[in-house]
Amino acid sequence: MTSPRRTFAIISHPDAGKTTLTEKLLYFGGAIHLAGEVKARGANRRARSDWMKIEQQRGISVTSSVMTFEHAGITFNLLDTPGHEDFSEDTYRTLTAVDSAIMVIDAAKGIEPQTRKLFEVCRLRSVPIITFVNKVDREGRPVFELLDEIADMLALDVCPMTWPVGMGGTFQGILNLATRQITRPEGDSRTFQGKVEADPALPDDVAEEIELAEAGYAAFDAAAYRHGDLTPVYFGSALKDFGPADLIAALADYAPPPRPQPAEPAPVSPDEKEVTGFVFKVQANMDPQHRDRIAFMRLCSGTFRRGMKLTPTGHGKPIAVHSPILFFAQNREVADEAFPGDIIGIPNHGTLRVGDTLSERADIRFTGLPNFAPEILRRVALKDPTKTKQLRKALDDMAEEGVTQVFYPEIGSNWVIGVVGQLQLDVLLSRLDAEYKVAAALEPAPFDTARWVSAENPADLKDFTDVNRAAMAKDRDGNPVFLAKSAWEVGYIQDRYPKVRFAATRER
Repeated sequence: MTSPRRTFAIISHPDAGKTTLTEKLLYFGGAIHLAGEVKARGANRRARSDWMKIEQQRGISVTSSVMTFEHAGITFNLLDTPGHEDFSEDTYRTLTAVDSAIMVIDAAKGIEPQTRKLFEVCRLRSVPIITFVNKVDREGRPVFELLDEIADMLALDVCPMTWPVGMGGTFQGILNLATRQITRPEGDSRTFQGKVEADPALPDDVAEEIELAEAGYAAFDAAAYRHGDLTPVYFGSALKDFGPADLIAALADYAPPPRPQPAEPAPVSPDEKEVTGFVFKVQANMDPQHRDRIAFMRLCSGTFRRGMKLTPTGHGKPIAVHSPILFFAQNREVADEAFPGDIIGIPNHGTLRVGDTLSERADIRFTGLPNFAPEILRRVALKDPTKTKQLRKALDDMAEEGVTQVFYPEIGSNWVIGVVGQLQLDVLLSRLDAEYKVAAALEPAPFDTARWVSAENPADLKDFTDVNRAAMAKDRDGNPVFLAKSAWEVGYIQDRYPKVRFAATRER
């Protein structure tokens, strides 16, 4: 029997309409009753997934959160990924916890750099992708041009499942190519209000396009889609309610149920009896009234029951999970049980970390959750030197969440933080101030990038670290890190020390 669970993420470039689509999926799935316009102000805007202060000010998603809704007997777990160009590693790691993804593309802009970056992460794990071309109610690029761009840039077979009848000013609805039914816009707002026509008369140019498309593109093949080789393409406008219902149906019909997860000593199948899962995200202070830390765990096998004892890799002491949380749109509920594919929140006080495997037996470890070498390094300068202890705790907490990485230099007392994108620096300062009451400034660091160093022979590593002590630091796990002034220096040093390995990513 296949599982009635679908765990998916939405990936897109900023402004392609991801937050609107997320909201409409929750609305069509019956999880929220009013799809408040995303541009609404005040109380209406606070809902959904954007809870952090900086997100509410900028109207963007910075952290990944999870929303669960049920529709037609299927439980959907939607993981929200930051779509902002300076999103953090958090996004990459969230994509390790999903079984499929919806890729949102703006009809006027096509594939943008961020979409491409996120797509590559999905490809590493052969995550199947459904493509949604959004905003066809506005002027956009020709349909064939968009389809060919997806096929060429992402090296995927494309299969159009719906087709826009006109775009922008000439938009007359969306045709379902399988059923030959068209959904029509109505009223002054030109939204979809339920009007569906069977076998409509189509404008000649559109009929001709459809005939060409059906002859020229691959037919839908569920196995090729699940393998990550083919993407079904849907057209629509999330804002005007064209598309969300098609996407929910596509996820229900085609998207894979929970898949086996890569692990050592062997991959873990969802059918296994023992409960296993991995922590892909840790979020502190979601509730400002309580200094809470929640570890988000993707359940990979077994039936989880409240109060169960699970052993985290790392320190091997079993922990009893008394109040696990399920996230239903705006509400949290305590989970009495959960099944493979579900995401549960585990409140804890720093015992659980990103990358931890939790299981009933201690000899298993999930693999493939990466740490990336930071592209921006800064020194942290405290404005009030008496708050050193609070600063260290704050930086450690945020390094655990994946907001930043923290490096403690061997020489000198100024800690160095590393991030993948500029926005994370703003998030860091905003949260230091709001959540930890620590006033700090960021100063330029004399370094440009970092590499984790290791060697088969400990003596080789010691020789290297002794000579380069001024550029050496430890990360928060105590691993040695080489801080380089430039990418050129990394190459130069690598050539000089062939026995030392320099890694730009490290498994957590």
